Amino acid sequence: MAAGDLLTEADRLALDKTIRVAEQACRFEFSVYVGPAEGDDTRAWATRLHNRLVAPPRSVLILVDPTRRALEIVTGGDVRRHLTDAEVELAVLAMSSEFSSGNLLAGLQRGITMLAEHARPQNTLHA
Repeated sequence: MAAGDLLTEADRLALDKTIRVAEQACRFEFSVYVGPAEGDDTRAWATRLHNRLVAPPRSVLILVDPTRRALEIVTGGDVRRHLTDAEVELAVLAMSSEFSSGNLLAGLQRGITMLAEHARPQNTLHA
């Protein structure tokens, strides 16, 4: 996670806790990048970062570039089987709402929590 000066040490610790809880809930990995995206295309930069993760198919990357007011979420192939585009869009809207209020940490926490809840495997009963 890269967060520059936008998150305090306490914020980073709180975000790490949120990520750990999310990963335990849905069994996918979450990564957050807060900072400038390289190049003109923030989506391409987020995708490159996602592809560098340890397990891209089982990972979710959230990129926030505050200067450009850009938010990108990249999900791996395994994650996409459990998380729809509509569910990701709901998380984006919730995060954007918090960001517009000036609350970066709350937006990230809310988005990660929503994504993990939607990606959680469904309990099925077998007869």
